[in-house]
Amino acid sequence: MNKTAYISHPVCLKHDNGIDHPESPRRLLAIDKQLKDSGLHQDLEHFEAPEVSREQLERVHSNEYLDYVKKNTPATLTGTFYLDPDTRLSRYALDAAGRAAGAVVHAVDLVIEKKVNNAFCAVRPPGHHAKKDQAMGFCVFNNITIGIAHALEHHGLERVALLDFDVHHGNGSENIIASDERVLFCSIFQHPFYPGEPCSNNKHIICSPMKAGASGNEFRQIVQDKWLPALNQFKPQMIFISAGFDAHADDFLANLNFTESDYQWVSELIVAVADKYSEGRIVSSLEGGYQVDALARSVETHLKSLLSK
Repeated sequence: MNKTAYISHPVCLKHDNGIDHPESPRRLLAIDKQLKDSGLHQDLEHFEAPEVSREQLERVHSNEYLDYVKKNTPATLTGTFYLDPDTRLSRYALDAAGRAAGAVVHAVDLVIEKKVNNAFCAVRPPGHHAKKDQAMGFCVFNNITIGIAHALEHHGLERVALLDFDVHHGNGSENIIASDERVLFCSIFQHPFYPGEPCSNNKHIICSPMKAGASGNEFRQIVQDKWLPALNQFKPQMIFISAGFDAHADDFLANLNFTESDYQWVSELIVAVADKYSEGRIVSSLEGGYQVDALARSVETHLKSLLSK
């Protein structure tokens, strides 16, 4: 069995988007309950996320943006500031975002230092819509690319892959790595759909839009036809996953029809590719997934695949 790190922080539960917002603490609570009820919780190596440093943030985000977020974070529990119509700053939003990004950085250190084989970051707010100088779609900091930048700049890796199977286009991640050919970015997403931005296909960015109603079988075909050849050619030294589970058939924010078996299949495939090229090194971070029962089951399936050998 692999040693899989599970990294989170209690302050991620305190980030308050409002009572009716789909990106709520219920997401992490449902995952935690599912893992405890299934017995999987005890098989994981548990770590508390450290706070991200300013230096680590500046590798990805502009100083102006970081100052803007800090300046506008409310000082009271009743305060609210909207970075965009969907992305709200509450009293604990900046603390939670700092731990979410810090979790991915810590995951990179744990995996590269061989303290664990791979890692999953159970954090919120998510990150893959956040651009260099702009919040979007519930995302404040781009957690996964902050971890990628740490792997490249601090640890000196030369080639990493980012695989994004969230139902929404990871436009922020693409914005950040657009000119960095050290990062192979493979993304599936429902289209046309939020955020509705163009996706550039080139040798290191492979975007695969899917029509509403598409099935997990169509997803598997895309991975086999597009992702696998690119990964085999690129030979990443480490694999990062933007693990959004909102393409699940039960999720109410989108219209794709994936099931837990599809997440098991792609997770097992990623583990196999990582074993072949990347010394088994995988860092996965939670993105979307808003029907909490489906989310919890999907994360359990994903973690079982990371643990298995």
